Amino acid sequence: MHISEGILSPPVLLAGASLATAGVAYGLKKMDMESIPKVGVLSSAFFVATLIHVPVGPSSIHLVLNGLMGVMLGWAAFPAIMIALALQAMLFQYGGFTTLGVNTVNMAAPAVICYYLFRGAVRSEGAKMAAAAGFACGFVSLTLSILGGAASLLLTQKAFLAPVKVVLVAHLPVMIIEGLVTASALAFLKKVRPETVEV
Repeated sequence: MHISEGILSPPVLLAGASLATAGVAYGLKKMDMESIPKVGVLSSAFFVATLIHVPVGPSSIHLVLNGLMGVMLGWAAFPAIMIALALQAMLFQYGGFTTLGVNTVNMAAPAVICYYLFRGAVRSEGAKMAAAAGFACGFVSLTLSILGGAASLLLTQKAFLAPVKVVLVAHLPVMIIEGLVTASALAFLKKVRPETVEV
């Protein structure tokens, strides 16, 4: 998922940086003081989940948990994801600072999309409905992130088509795992702390 330094073209990097800046600014505007602990915990979960990765071509495969972040944080997922990605670039050289904007958009935009698609189902009564919505949320968010990463590579150079196909196929089992993890987390939170899934 992390696109490495030196791969993307300047126009793609500039577009990613611009969109990420706008998303983070809006996310910070929408975030209130009471949600800061939740943002911090989910940013940490994202940081840890994405550390365990397997390199595949110009990208890597790993859990992302951006669907979970989106449903629980809404637009605040943008700053939460950007901070985690910046720390990973600084501490472990995952991704990079020039690709920080593109990587942020590729992971945070699907989170926000899933917020609008699935928040109603997650808020509805019952852990089973939350779990079903959670699975769909995890699956869809990771799928959209992969497609965003693929688009970033293909907009840079058509020669990336072969590696993009490998990345897409490699992520198929991860999409299912991501859905199951998100479903389990939301069902558990719905039972023990239902107020945490209210945004």
